[in-house]
Parts: sequence; C-alpha cells; structure tokens
Amino acid sequence: MQTYGNPNPTYGWWAANSYVTNRSGRFIAAHAGHTGLIAFAAGAATLSELAAYDPSIPMGHQSSIFIAHLASIGIGFDDAGVWTGAGVATIAILHLVFSMVYGAGGLLHGVYFEEKTEDEEILQAQKFKLEWDNPDNQTFILGHHLIFMGVACIWFVEWARVHGIYDPAIGAIRQVNYNLDLTQIWNHQFDFLAIDSLEDVMGGHAFLAFFEIGGGAFHIATKQIGEYTEFKGSNLLSAEAILSWSLAGIGWMAIVAAFWASTNTTVYPVEWYGEPLALNFTIAPFWLDTVDLTDGAFFGHTTRMAIVNIHYGLGFFAIQGHLWHALRAMGFDFTRLLDRNGPFGAERTL
Repeated sequence: MQTYGNPNPTYGWWAANSYVTNRSGRFIAAHAGHTGLIAFAAGAATLSELAAYDPSIPMGHQSSIFIAHLASIGIGFDDAGVWTGAGVATIAILHLVFSMVYGAGGLLHGVYFEEKTEDEEILQAQKFKLEWDNPDNQTFILGHHLIFMGVACIWFVEWARVHGIYDPAIGAIRQVNYNLDLTQIWNHQFDFLAIDSLEDVMGGHAFLAFFEIGGGAFHIATKQIGEYTEFKGSNLLSAEAILSWSLAGIGWMAIVAAFWASTNTTVYPVEWYGEPLALNFTIAPFWLDTVDLTDGAFFGHTTRMAIVNIHYGLGFFAIQGHLWHALRAMGFDFTRLLDRNGPFGAERTL
C-alpha cells in the first residue's frame, strides 16, 4: 500500500485493508467473514420476500429480487409446474446455516490460526502466503480462484441439464442441454444482449467452465514465463494494483449485467422480473419502467428496475475505486491535492 514516504504509517480503524494487506491468514479471515455476511443477507432477504409475497400481484412487480432468481432456475414450483414457493424457505435457511459456518471460519482464521499462512505448520497452507510483487505467488493463488469459478459454472450447467430451469418461451420448467458450438459462443460476444436460446446460454457457461479450469490448472502448475519485465507488471504489481484490477472486473461485470438484464427476457423472464426497461440519461445512465404499475406494485417499480439500477450504480462506483487504487499503485500522491504547495497552489486549503 502507498505510504507517501512515511516508513511507519498508521491507519484509521476504517482502513481495514491495511490490517490484512500483509497478513495472509487475516486476509482469509476477511474473505470467510464477507462470505458469511453475503450468505446471511441472501437467506434473510429470501425469507423476507417469501413472507411478503402476494400471489395476486405479478412477482416482477414486487421487487422480489431473491425469489425471482430462484424461480428463474426452476426452484419453488409444484409438480404441476406452478410457482408456489416450495423449497424456497429451505434454501433460505440453509444460507443462514452456512453463514454461521463461514462466520466461524472467519473467527478461527482471525483469532486462532496464524496471522500469516507461511507461519502455519501445514505445508500446503504455507503456499498461500501473500507476496504481492511476486508473480509466481500471485499466479498460484489466481489459479485456485479460476478453478472454483469453473466448478461453479459446471454446477449451473448440470443443474439445467438434470433438474431443468424456467423457459419463458413455453412458460414451464424444462431440462436444457448445453450447445457447445464455438462459432455461436464467439458470435454471442457481440450480440449477447439479444440471446434468446437457453441452450446457447448453457453452452457459454460450459465453455467458461472448461476455459477457467484449464486456465486455473495452468496458473497453478506454471511459474512466470521469461523475464519479469515492466510489460508484465514489474514495479507495478502490488496489493493496491491487484485490488484495482479486482474492482475493475467487478465493476464491468455489474455494468454489463445491468445492460443485459434491462432488456433480455430469456435469462430474466418477464414473469419474475417484470417488463423490459427504457434507458434514460441525465448526468449518468439510468433505467425506468415501461409499464404503468397500477396493480399495487411494491416500492412503485419492477424487480427488473431494482436489479438493473442497483447493479449499474454499484458497478459505476467500483470503477471509480479501480481508478483511485490504480493511480495510487502507479505512484500518484493524492495528498498533493490537499497540499498548499501542491498542483493547486495556495488556493487549495485543507
């Protein structure tokens, strides 16, 4: 992290990254704790939405974000294919239970285990030490992340193939076999907003699974190829730089998801998310409903409008965080902006 020339910097309690930057064990604790918070929020919000659900009003008009996602992957239907919420409470409670498990893991790594994994007695744990400027260390950790993401894609593809997901074209749950057509997958890079085939959606996920697991194995098994040059990140690879890249990835994914969910009705069926939105622009883009919600819609907007605008807003600020941390990683000193002798001269005061 940038210290602005101070050999012994101190940070406020709110600068939590400073505590875990060079403590890999505490870094894992933060990861586990965050996962527990996410699982708890998902479980609690699902139960809240299920309790407030009114079958006389379309789900897409009730801002039911969590149960809409469950409905779109075929969860909550009875044997006749009618959505009843069956099994939704079970999934929510499981998330609450998992949140406690993750929370316990976070506490163990934060209180009981070593601050740094390199100090652990287990050899395998020692490999997950943090050496921010060491590309071999970073590529090893990256590889494991890629494999987990690939496995998640496989789970999704297999769920659609074995259990089935909701197909708005027929208004029912059906099993979907992936279409692993590389030409189609390549072409959908440029028209993914208009994808109307669940087979193509699953094919894209199957390709991602293969690509991510293969890439993960490559990153785990190999070391830096050739000399570690500035082109490959020398003198730039740092905790702050990696944080900036992570924020960039999250931000762009959220923005892409916002544009996709705003109009795509195959992956985001009208039945569960509401009608497609209209794009507006003032200071920044935002989306508005295209229907008059006279049926007593909760919060006065559709589920789709809530998802899209929240994703875009969070993505926008994640990109700002990326720019902030990327500039700091490159050596830009933001304290100069508040310095009387800085680029703004005497007119700039604290």
